[in-house]
Amino acid sequence: MPELQQLHARHAPAVLAFEVVNRAYFATSVADRGDDFFDRFTDRYNALLAEQEAGTCAFHVLVAEDGRVLGRFNLVDIEDRTAELGYRVAQHATGRGVATTTVRELCRLAATRYGLRTLRAATARRNLASQHVLTKAGFVLVGPADPADLGGESGSWYRRDVELRP
Repeated sequence: MPELQQLHARHAPAVLAFEVVNRAYFATSVADRGDDFFDRFTDRYNALLAEQEAGTCAFHVLVAEDGRVLGRFNLVDIEDRTAELGYRVAQHATGRGVATTTVRELCRLAATRYGLRTLRAATARRNLASQHVLTKAGFVLVGPADPADLGGESGSWYRRDVELRP
């Protein structure tokens, strides 16, 4: 059974493999990361770990039993008990509820582990699968997203309150 794990230095090779193998697939629904992302992967990865250590972000990977990364699920720009959710799932793992189940799990962790109250997520207009996942995971549409928030694409913001109820 896949396990959601907080990003660690030991995940770097599997994360890079995940990004390389799925690059063309991801580009069908979100802006491509570009060659520079892959050329400077180690530096960027280390910067992510530093951001996580500083508490401004919380990065996670969904790891299969064989050690392959099935998805990345991140909480970024953590401030004032709010964060932005971002995620991507390997092409071979789509269509089976993996994204929805893991987004729900991350929402639970956002409240219990990170003390967050609200999550926001932006999705490109053409990314219907992501919109469906967010809605199934309890997010509601709140308005348009600036193209600058989505790599130059038009889209929408979604929101979910995650605060634990006493």
